[in-house]
Amino acid sequence: MTPDDVLTELTALQAGDVPTHGGATMAYVYDSGRDEVDDLAAAAQAAFQWTNALDPTAFPSVARIENDLVGAALALLGGGPQAVGTLTSGGTESCLLAVLAAREQWRTGGGTGQPTMLLPVTAHAAFRKAAHLFGLEVVDVPVDPHTCRALPAAVGELLDDRTALVVVSAPSYPHGVLDPVGEIAALAAGAGVPCHVDACIGGWVLPFLDDVPEPFDLSVPGVTSLSVDLHKYGYAPKGVSVLLTATAELRHRHWFTTAGWPGYPVVNPTLAGTRPAGPMAAAWAVHRWLGTEGYRELARRVRNATVALAEGIAAVEGLRVVGHPVATLVAVAQDGDDGVDVLHLADEMTARGWLLQPQPPFAQPDGVLPATLHLTVTGATAGRVEALLADLAGAARAARALPPPVPDPGLVAAAADLDPAGLTVAEVEGLLELAGVGGGALPARMAPIHALVAALPRPVAERLLAGVLGRIYRP
Repeated sequence: MTPDDVLTELTALQAGDVPTHGGATMAYVYDSGRDEVDDLAAAAQAAFQWTNALDPTAFPSVARIENDLVGAALALLGGGPQAVGTLTSGGTESCLLAVLAAREQWRTGGGTGQPTMLLPVTAHAAFRKAAHLFGLEVVDVPVDPHTCRALPAAVGELLDDRTALVVVSAPSYPHGVLDPVGEIAALAAGAGVPCHVDACIGGWVLPFLDDVPEPFDLSVPGVTSLSVDLHKYGYAPKGVSVLLTATAELRHRHWFTTAGWPGYPVVNPTLAGTRPAGPMAAAWAVHRWLGTEGYRELARRVRNATVALAEGIAAVEGLRVVGHPVATLVAVAQDGDDGVDVLHLADEMTARGWLLQPQPPFAQPDGVLPATLHLTVTGATAGRVEALLADLAGAARAARALPPPVPDPGLVAAAADLDPAGLTVAEVEGLLELAGVGGGALPARMAPIHALVAALPRPVAERLLAGVLGRIYRP
């Protein structure tokens, strides 16, 4: 094959992908809508594609890039004179490292047994992954069923000597609302517990807006660490994120150092050894070019579009916006018993060329959070709000004409008696066939599948979802 043949074949592989540009994919991707941003990022990434950020003594350029980006993040997000930071591969790694640092600090402070993490049920799943990997017990913090904000009173009741970390979101991914960071961080500080702010989505937007209801960053007393992704509203290619810590001591807790082998001494500030410098260089280049005013203009444009979108959704019969979106995320729910089923709505919007992300209902002691559709607004979407609302209204009318998606009651009843840990791969694949997800291909309409996932016991649903991915990743 010639190089052109290879690239042609590679491009053809993307035929079935959702579009990464144009603003119709309202999850997973962040498009500024400005071609020159993409061009600059691609050139910078190519210039550093062979550089290994593992060793900044061999590649001092990556130390300069990291220091510049961390410094910019600290200046934007309230970092004091002792604050430091680390570039990571993405929001999940930033959150993992924040949890690891808190666990190590808890142990150093004399904690014994299994530490806990107080986690609002709306906090990103990355923290549950961190708890699984690092041996913490998750203690769920309920949220207000109407505002979807974490309840400070619940945090105060749950804090004890096993608590290694308290987490809040700015904003939360599912609903785009801002947790009461100040109240919760003060409670954590009073108990001598670190408080992490997950600002992976909002951290590069909220500082540029005038209508943020309350402070959320490292300037808030009691906040000890904060994560923010540059591959979201920093409009850099994936994956690059920043983890900020209020002190160098806390940052040291997530580093790994060893001289206990015959090879070179190893010092890893992140989970990875080899670290790709390309995304870092791209983030640095885009930041240098856009600057504060460039980001401010984009953030305000996207925020205005988000407000217009939320107002337009509220005017569609049978739909409502959940909570009070403070940045660029909107969650849409069914309004009333005879409203629009949002799982059907997602399928209808897919047929119209939009990707809206279904989120199942979630039961908590303080009330059930409804099924919603997640919409991420970006610079590219900002110019398409009118078209999006028109399609949404048409999709809502079509969805209302459909019967509610009801999972097979026999399958739901059978699943209640299953031990998911004991299911073999073959048994999982058999259940997937019964559920209508056979052969590794997903059905064109996903509403019945999403309804089934919501109806199953959570451990069983998780095992089946892993089975779906296992079918997709098969040579």
